[in-house]
Amino acid sequence: MNHEHVFIQGEDEKAPVLLLLHGTGGNERDLLPIAQMIDPTASVLGVRGNVLENGMPRFFRRIAEGVFDEEDLIKRTKELHTFLDEMALKYTFTRDQVYAVGYSNGANIAASLLYLHENSLRGAILFHAMVPLRGVNLPDLSGAPVFIGAGKHDPLIPMEETKELVKGLQDAKSPVTEYWTEGGHQLTREEIEQARNWFEEVKQS
Repeated sequence: MNHEHVFIQGEDEKAPVLLLLHGTGGNERDLLPIAQMIDPTASVLGVRGNVLENGMPRFFRRIAEGVFDEEDLIKRTKELHTFLDEMALKYTFTRDQVYAVGYSNGANIAASLLYLHENSLRGAILFHAMVPLRGVNLPDLSGAPVFIGAGKHDPLIPMEETKELVKGLQDAKSPVTEYWTEGGHQLTREEIEQARNWFEEVKQS
């Protein structure tokens, strides 16, 4: 299934590609300014979710606030994985150099890609993410570093939820970096700056 998207070729064709995944109600262009802050030389692929909730785009359905429709999540994750394969051919970027940058709902489907599809992502920046699925055997993620930005007072995501996500990724051998703000669910500039510093180190390793 196709996604509304925007692709912007970066200065270096061999540089990583930033896959931008918006939060509920966003679109394929929402995170372009954040991509510019994280790495202005990278190519970017902004994607719009195919599910509508009260007219707002999302990447997968949910049953209630914080309760995912797991069957739909698995289906939509597979669709996104296949879409990335197709886009790599269309835009001739290196498929194994895709780093997700996701916020909220977009971060959740990025985490689901890590959980379900080995080598789908080279790494990920997850802003305000939840555990996508439980009872899943994760692949070896030792080659997939992850940055997690979270708010200590996020009304939608308890700290324990984020800690569980961190532990699950670490158990799968992913090198995880956590960054906590004193804020809530909103994305903060300090998180983005920390993610930028992290990405500068990661992409050189």
